[in-house]
Amino acid sequence: MKKITPLIVFILIISACGVKQTQSLLSSGNYDEAIDNAISSLRTSKDKKGKQDYIYLLEEAFAKAKERDLNTINFLVKEANPREIEKLYNLYLQLNNRQEKIKPLLPLVLLKEGRNAIFPLENYSEEIISSKNALSNYLYTNAKALLLTSNKMNFRRAYDDLIYLNQINSNYKDVLKLMDEAQFKGTDYVFVNTKNETNLIIPVRLQNDLLNFSTYGLNDKWTIYQSNKQKGINYDYGMTINFREINISPEQTKEKEFDKERQIKDGQIKLLDANGKVVIDDKGKEIMVDNMKTVGIHIYEIRQLKSCQITAKVDYLDFKSNQLLQAFPLTSEYIFENIYSTYKGDRRASDDNYFYFDKRAVPYPSSEQMVYDTGEDLKAKLKNIITKNKFRK
Repeated sequence: MKKITPLIVFILIISACGVKQTQSLLSSGNYDEAIDNAISSLRTSKDKKGKQDYIYLLEEAFAKAKERDLNTINFLVKEANPREIEKLYNLYLQLNNRQEKIKPLLPLVLLKEGRNAIFPLENYSEEIISSKNALSNYLYTNAKALLLTSNKMNFRRAYDDLIYLNQINSNYKDVLKLMDEAQFKGTDYVFVNTKNETNLIIPVRLQNDLLNFSTYGLNDKWTIYQSNKQKGINYDYGMTINFREINISPEQTKEKEFDKERQIKDGQIKLLDANGKVVIDDKGKEIMVDNMKTVGIHIYEIRQLKSCQITAKVDYLDFKSNQLLQAFPLTSEYIFENIYSTYKGDRRASDDNYFYFDKRAVPYPSSEQMVYDTGEDLKAKLKNIITKNKFRK
């Protein structure tokens, strides 16, 4: 019994805390939270005496929550404000859902009073259907009115309303068609192009890569980037990548020579004492030690270098006002480097991480290839600019 008693005390303390928390929620008007607490506690062993407090609290919270919702509904019906139809619809859903939570627990017996707890259950089907139809009609009518305006924000609000309408009342009238119209009208279309202000030819594949916005992952719900103008689309914004300067260095070859020395292990030799005699261990065997010797190497290293730097500017344009909105500098650099070397002496004298002996000279990339390779970094920086600087705030 001594081992069981602390456990029972602990359970009683937890139960008392749960009851107090539910009472507190009920007293503060958080009826539905109090209902959820009580239901959670009554899901197991609902007929036990220790659960009686929860049944009383559930009965009271249910009655008060229902009364509050019905009073609000009566007010909304009298007010007859079309903008409050959604609230009316949600209140009927709330009344119904609250009942559905409690139904699996019924009946709940109040032992002291010898009766079942009272939960008057109603059929709200007609009210739910009626308010849903009224809300559907309101959302539909309002969305159509918004689509007749010339404001993109109105089109986006219409789209959101139509999405909600389709969720509560799927395939209502021509809602799917209107959703497509609202999304098309609410979308900002950005035309992207390049402009070459340098004295060099920009590789076609670099331009194609920069303008292939499908690889950027930047298109979102309300913004589409296109580099080929499509019929039937009035572009809202433009983005021009102005190539201002391209600097390509001459092909460079840098040479250097240096010497290295290092002590290395070269087999083993017998250990000798101060008198030149072989040292023997306690088992009578001759002791062998590493034979260390100094080796040297003369290294002749060749470094191939070529670099390319692109300076550009990204212009954001508003096509409706024909004004420059913002401009962002864009600089990118690519360095070609190849190192190889030859040597005289013992290769083991070089550092362990020196691996240029097995490399050879390679052809320098063409200027066109250098510009293209620089474009990979350019593309990443361009994406960063667009991500951080949206056209519409």
